[in-house]
Order: sequence, then C-alpha cells, then structure tokens
Amino acid sequence: MRRQPLILVPGLSCDTALWEAQVAGLADVAETIVADTLSDDSIAAMATRLLDAAPERFAIAGLSMGGYVAMEVARRAPERVTRLALLDTNARADSAEQAQLRRFAIRTAHDRGFEAVIRGSLAQLVHPETDPAIAEAVVQMALRVGLPTFENQQAAIIGRMDSLPGLGAVSCPALVVVGAQDLLTPPYYAEEMAAAIPGAVLRLIPDCGHMATMEQPEAVNAALRDWLAA
Repeated sequence: MRRQPLILVPGLSCDTALWEAQVAGLADVAETIVADTLSDDSIAAMATRLLDAAPERFAIAGLSMGGYVAMEVARRAPERVTRLALLDTNARADSAEQAQLRRFAIRTAHDRGFEAVIRGSLAQLVHPETDPAIAEAVVQMALRVGLPTFENQQAAIIGRMDSLPGLGAVSCPALVVVGAQDLLTPPYYAEEMAAAIPGAVLRLIPDCGHMATMEQPEAVNAALRDWLAA
C-alpha cells in the first residue's frame, strides 16, 4: 500500500507522545506529521497553522481538542482532506457549565498547582485498570506542555464553534473512535458524530478511557489502518 500523508492532531495538554504508538505502528502505510497545537489560543488559529504546514492533500486524525481542530480543518478545506478520523472528541460547542468548569480548572491550577490538577483529573482521563506507567506518562506529558499552554488551549476550547451541523457535508471516508469507558467525551458523543457523517464507521474500544491512543494503541492502530485502506 502507498504511504499516505497523515496529520495527527494532539489534544489538550498533549504533545507528540500522544501519538507515538501510531507514528511507529502505521509507518508502513502513513507518512505521519504531528500538528503543532501548542502555539495558539484559538481552534481557528490552530487550523490555520496546520493548513499552512500541511501537504496539499492529507488524511487527518484528531483526539479530543485535536478533533475540534480536525473538524475545523475539514470544514475549511474539504478539498484537501482525503480522510477524517475523530477520536474521543465531541462536535458540540461547550455549554455554559462546561466553560465554567474549564475556568475553574485554570484557577485551581494557579491556586493548588498544575500537577495537582492533572493528577486529580486522571480518573476521568484513563480507564481505572490502565497500566500506572501509562497514567504517569499522561501526567508527564501535561507537565511538559505546561500551565500557560493549558490556559491558552482551554480558552481555545471554550471559544470553539459548534461543528455538529456541518458534519453532514463530510464526504471523505470518516472514522469515529471512542473508549468504551471514556468519561470526558462518552460514547454517545461518538454515536452522534458517526450518525451525522454520511457513511462514517464507529469503533468502540473496550477497556479504554479518554486517552485511547496511549491506553489501547493496538486497537486504535487497527481501526486507523482499516480507515486508511477504506
């Protein structure tokens, strides 16, 4: 199979480590690029930066906040997107309550420390039976990204548009993946997105929380491999 350009978009407080298993595991079928989501404070700006650096045509996969960026890219440049994969994400805009919780997390990080906030959120981020080494890798990744970027990315997420109404226009092969025990973006969000995108494939990953690419890399890679071959 010819190797396809594949852009992987990290989530909130994530860097290239989020996608390490996919970069390695899909190397025979994909020329991967991990997008820069660390330099901007809006989803629109992240999408602009991605498109400016991207090849003319490419497949794109985004997890969580990365899914918001991927949907913005697909809306803005559908002629350039050959395939769309949305992992552990949500097409809707934040509710007032969700935005308030994000602002509270920022205040708490300043008051109690960023590491305390990240460790306190682990129960929502990973499956309770996830290898502790993987959970610790999630924490260390967030600490590398740091509090200032966490603030900028939370502002970007709060300000994002509602992408659900536009998903019906997606015409490329689409994949929606979600951890069966994802507490942050539960499976009903994935079901909603898959129903909205014509012909989308929905994959539920067993024994998996929100950080699917790190928690269950083999299952995620199998789903992505099928999507790239579709």
